Amino acid sequence: MRAYLPVELDSALRALAVAAGTLVLAFLVTRAPWIRAARAAAWALVVLSVGVAHRVTAAEPAGLRMLVVIGALFFAMKALVSVEARARDGTRLPPLRWAAFATLWPGMRPALVARLEPGRSGTATLLKNGFADVGLGTTLFLLAHLTWRLTASAVPATLLLLPALSFLLHFGAFGILAGLWRAAGADVGPLFRAPWRAESLGEFWSRRWNLAFSEMTSVAVYRPLAVHLGRRAALLAAFLFSGLLHEIAISLPVRAGYGRPLLYFAIHGVLTEVERQRGPFGRAITLLAVVLPLPLLFHRPFLQGIVWPLLGPR
Repeated sequence: MRAYLPVELDSALRALAVAAGTLVLAFLVTRAPWIRAARAAAWALVVLSVGVAHRVTAAEPAGLRMLVVIGALFFAMKALVSVEARARDGTRLPPLRWAAFATLWPGMRPALVARLEPGRSGTATLLKNGFADVGLGTTLFLLAHLTWRLTASAVPATLLLLPALSFLLHFGAFGILAGLWRAAGADVGPLFRAPWRAESLGEFWSRRWNLAFSEMTSVAVYRPLAVHLGRRAALLAAFLFSGLLHEIAISLPVRAGYGRPLLYFAIHGVLTEVERQRGPFGRAITLLAVVLPLPLLFHRPFLQGIVWPLLGPR
């Protein structure tokens, strides 16, 4: 766990200052009176937040660098999607609601939390499934720890640990948050929807895996570019943008492995276009297309610097 602990107290305070400062600036950007100026400021904040977060945490362990960089980028992207929502349909969240949207909901559609209507159905199911996934993730995490200690190879432990983290965070924690927001009256749902059932890569990326990310790339890249460059070029640009964001989250904190996450998403951009022309791949081939290139996305420097420290010493 040392990879996630600050070198000293001052380091932790600087990291918190970066996150808090980005959040405040993000809110101010959403209040800019002119949409064009707000959009330009939001994109500038995306670049600035990553640069400042990376510089401030330059001497910190890789895990902490990753958390601070992702946090700053996340808040900056909240500003961007909020500006685009305001431009598209006039959605503008009041300050406290926006703060809750920015910090307590990973989704990227402000309109879903703009209007709270208590009594929405599905709350109990979301909470039940979320806690069940946390339990499954915890079990897999403990098995990964046990495997790490009993075997000389990191491979089986990693094969258990990566799904464990996904069930704990993506399916578990995010599912519980969805349930709590729905209990409060927001029209939200799960962000990860049985991705193993996807019959095509298009379905996997747009309707089943990390809807927050697909919402964000659609709003920030695909829709604006589709108008000027056409659907095909906009689709590839959206995948490349996703790859760039994953480079920031995965490669930048460990200062290695550059280009591999981008290549992973470039491959998927091309395959998705091929699929659109020739028809869905089917469930088995879709799953293989997602899983087989994963070493490009979760490259060894990332595993060494971010993932394996969670297992502790052998």
